[in-house]
Amino acid sequence: MRLAFTKMQGTGNDFVVIEPQNAEIDWNHLALAVCNRHYGVGADGLLVLSPSRVADIRMRIFNADGSEASACGNGTRCVAKYCVEHHRTSSTDGRITIETLSGVRGAWYLEGGEKSGQVRIAMGVPVVGVPLANHRERGKNGLDIAHQRITVRGMSLELELISLGNPHAVHFTESSLADFPVSEIGKVLDLEVFRGGVNFEVARVVNRRCIEARVWEHGVGETLACGSGACSIAVAAHLKKAIDSHVEVCLPGGPLSVEWDGRGEVFLTGPAQTVFQGEWVDGEAGELEASSPIKNEVLA
Repeated sequence: MRLAFTKMQGTGNDFVVIEPQNAEIDWNHLALAVCNRHYGVGADGLLVLSPSRVADIRMRIFNADGSEASACGNGTRCVAKYCVEHHRTSSTDGRITIETLSGVRGAWYLEGGEKSGQVRIAMGVPVVGVPLANHRERGKNGLDIAHQRITVRGMSLELELISLGNPHAVHFTESSLADFPVSEIGKVLDLEVFRGGVNFEVARVVNRRCIEARVWEHGVGETLACGSGACSIAVAAHLKKAIDSHVEVCLPGGPLSVEWDGRGEVFLTGPAQTVFQGEWVDGEAGELEASSPIKNEVLA
């Protein structure tokens, strides 16, 4: 079986995008093989597109370890760009609608101005609080507490817990991010502390319109950027009254623009680029028995 694919990236967060004719495929296994950076195409995730009854297109998100995710800001922007390039929208106002497990997301391809060629998406209304493993205290909306103080590998962390279709734990620091052990701490939080996994962000507020950050993504590891992570960081900083309603979140892969008025939906704006197109030949590299280094690692 041969599958045409498009390789795309948004601020260095890269994806293999497939719009298959045959839906009878083990997507979890294919994601493991395709996303492998040595034996596959190489990507942070696999995005599988199909027709939708409620939107222009339906998107399923599979992490590099084969697990399925509910939300992905950078992936959604890439799919919006894909829809523009492949004429998958009939909207007259430039709006593209994308169905995801966390709901229908609206997106706009920007033309003109300093952000021309970028994509703006509505990320939904944030929820404060995410589930903790083996934690009995319940908070609003049936979720666990919004703040958590925890010691991991001898490091004391104060976490702000935000959900934007997927869970995030944000830690603010005044120190340099370069030496922060993001991967070490992220693995422990993802595998041991949070029920069902978590995305972990460490961030430093530079000023009221700029935050720098690094991200560990559930099912992937540390990535160059994370759209929902950037939004969660901005929401957490806004609730602490540390920033204005519009902020640039600067990640290793580049800056993302986040807007939130403190009440409604969060909006994310950033670049999306088609890198190349190709064909995946199943039965050759597609039969690779790939394994996830994240899942299989035994933590000390």
